[in-house]
Formats: sequence, structure tokens, C-alpha cells
Amino acid sequence: MGVFPDFGGVGATGDLRTVIGALLMFVLIIAVLMLIVSAIVWAISSSTGNPHTATKARIGAWVALGTAALAGAGVAWVNFLLGVGETL
Repeated sequence: MGVFPDFGGVGATGDLRTVIGALLMFVLIIAVLMLIVSAIVWAISSSTGNPHTATKARIGAWVALGTAALAGAGVAWVNFLLGVGETL
């Protein structure tokens, strides 16, 4: 006799997928906007000879790029996990 959890008892799986996808979309949009702003500040501060601001903007651009990559991969990861959870 096998005892397994009833994943069909949770009726909000579709809503959960929609909410998480929407939240990750907002994170992705904000990360891309911050990447654009950081790149503009980096370019301006480099051309005006301000190395401290250029360094901070470069770090901001790399952090925004990493955040955008993680948010994009997060959507695929959550969809994969929800798909695996439905088949258990």
C-alpha cells in the first residue's frame, strides 16, 4: 500500500504560476532598466574623468545584469518545479 501526498488538493497551482511569473517579470523589467541607467552613468562618468562614479556604475551594471539573468532563469526554474510537482 503506497501513501503519497495529494497534489491535486491544492487548487491554486495555476494562480501560483501566474503570480510568480508576474513578479519575476517585474524584477526582470526593473533589472533591465537599472542596467540601462548604470551603463549611461558609467559612460558619462568615464568620459568626464570621474573614476569613482564610473566604478560604482560598472558594479551596478554587473549586478543588474546578474539580476536580469537570475530573474529570466527563475521563470524557467519555477515552471519546471511546478511541472514536476504535478507529476508526483
